[in-house]
Amino acid sequence: MTSPSTTLSLVDTDPAELAVDAIVIGVHSQTGEQDATSGPAGSLLLGSGAESIAAAFDGKLTETLALLGATGAPGEVIKLATLGTITAPLVAAVGLGPEPTGAAPAPETLRRAAGSVVRALAGAGRVALSLPLPDDADAPAALRAVAEGALLGGYRFAGYKTKPQPTRREPVAEVLVAVPDAGDATALAEAERARTVAGAVRLSRDWVNIAPNEKRPPVFAELVGEAARAAGLTVEVLDEAALAAGGYGGIIAVGQGSEAPPRLVKLTYTPAGGATGKRVALVGKGITFDTGGISIKPSQGMWEMKSDMGGAAAVAATMLAVAALKPSVAVTAYVPMAENMPSGTAYRPGDVITMFNGKRVEVLNTDAEGRMILADAIARACADGCDYLFETSTLTGGQVVALGKRVAGVMGTPELCERVRTVGDAVGEPAWPMPLPEDVRKGMDSEVADISQINAGMDRAGHMLQGGTFLREFVTDGVAWAHIDIAGPSYHSGEATGYWTKGGTGVPVRTLVQLVEDIAAEG
Repeated sequence: MTSPSTTLSLVDTDPAELAVDAIVIGVHSQTGEQDATSGPAGSLLLGSGAESIAAAFDGKLTETLALLGATGAPGEVIKLATLGTITAPLVAAVGLGPEPTGAAPAPETLRRAAGSVVRALAGAGRVALSLPLPDDADAPAALRAVAEGALLGGYRFAGYKTKPQPTRREPVAEVLVAVPDAGDATALAEAERARTVAGAVRLSRDWVNIAPNEKRPPVFAELVGEAARAAGLTVEVLDEAALAAGGYGGIIAVGQGSEAPPRLVKLTYTPAGGATGKRVALVGKGITFDTGGISIKPSQGMWEMKSDMGGAAAVAATMLAVAALKPSVAVTAYVPMAENMPSGTAYRPGDVITMFNGKRVEVLNTDAEGRMILADAIARACADGCDYLFETSTLTGGQVVALGKRVAGVMGTPELCERVRTVGDAVGEPAWPMPLPEDVRKGMDSEVADISQINAGMDRAGHMLQGGTFLREFVTDGVAWAHIDIAGPSYHSGEATGYWTKGGTGVPVRTLVQLVEDIAAEG
C-alpha cells in the first residue's frame, strides 16, 4: 500500500508572480520596545522572502494578519485572500516564533513550520513556500529542513476506507520552494536528498500504519525484500527452517506462538569499488504485532502494538535511502521479524533459550520479546563483522516514562551515544544518552542460565536500562554500538503537529541516514 506523494521542486521566480494556489510566508512574533523600524512591541514581523508580497499589500500585510488573529507562534497558520493583489489567490502565513538572533530560524523551526502549513493547505494543487533562507554556510541545512518538512507534512496514510470521504482533503500535490537560484548545484542536491530521505520516512510510516493482519512476518519480509531489491540492495531472507538450523533461538522462541512464522531479513549495500574501510551494521526490531504472549498485555491500547515493528521499518527504509544516496561505506541491515502471540506453542516464562551466539537466556516475561529477537540479530551482525552497530527498537514503556513521546533513549558505547545525540538534535530527532548501571546487570544473573531476560528484582524500575543492559551481552568486544529506544517517538497517537501526522513517524530514519553519511565522509 502506497500513500499519495507530494512532489517538490525549486523556483527562483518572484513569489508575487507565481501561478500557484497559495503562497506561504513566515511571520515572527516580535517582542521588545517600540522603535521607528520595528513597530509597536508585540506586533508581527515578516520573515525574509515575504518582501514582494508585503509590497503588493502596500505595507499593510502584517496589520491585516494581526487583525485575523496571527501571533507568529510556531506552527500557527493564518490564511488571507489576496483579492488580486498578487497572482496567487491565497497567502498563508506560518508562525516562526520570535525573530532569531541569527540570519534565519533554526532548521527544526523551519521544518516544523513547513510541515504545519502544508498540512493546513491540504486540498490545494500547487503551493509555493517563500520562507526565510540564509545566504551563508547555513543555507543548505535550512533548505533541507524546509523541503523535508513540506514533504513529510504532506504525508497521509492511504488507509482502508471503502467510500469517498467528502470532508477529507487530498494532500498538497506539488510544493515549490523559493530559493535565490533554482539552478544552483548545492540547492539542487539538497532538494534531491530531501526527496530521497523524506521518501524513505514516508515508506517507513506506511509500513507502521499498515494493519497488523496485512504485515505478518512472512508478508512484511516480502514487502521489505521487494522494495530492497528494486533499490539495488542484496537481500537474504531466512525462514523458520533456516532460523532453526542457524541457531537463532531468540527469534524462533518469540515467533513460535504464531501460525505466521518468523523471518530474518538481511539487506546489504556495497559501495562502488567494493567494501573498504569501516563497516556499519543496522538492526531494527520487527515485532509485527505484540500481544505480550503468555505474559499477555492489557487490552486497552493494544491496537497500537501494530507499531512494534517501527524499528524494523526505520532500518529497512534507511537502507533504501542509503542505496539511493550511495555513501562510500558498506552498510548491512539485520531485520528480525516475529509475531508475539499466546498459544499452545508459545514460549513460556521459565523457558531457557539458546541464542545465536550460544548464550543461554532464562525467560521471565514473554512480553520482553523484543530484546530476544534483537539479541540474535545483533550477534549475527557482530559475527559477520562490523565496526559500528546502530540498533533501534520500540523496546520499553520505560523509555516513554523517562523521556516522553518525542525524545528517544540511547545506550551503548558512550562516544557513539553522544554522536547519536548530536546528529539527532541536528536533524530534529532528539535522543538522550542513558546509563547502563552494573547493579542492573547484577540483578539479571540467573541461577539456571547465563543471564535472565529481565531484572525481576527491579520489576519495571529502570525498565529502559534493563533492555539496553541485556542487549549489551550480545555485542562483540571492540564494536562501537548504540541502542536507540524509540518506544515513544516512533508512533504519534495525538493530533497532527508540525511534520508529524497521526500514526507512524519514521523516527529515526533521518538520524540513521545522517550517521551513515558522516561515517562515510570520515573514510
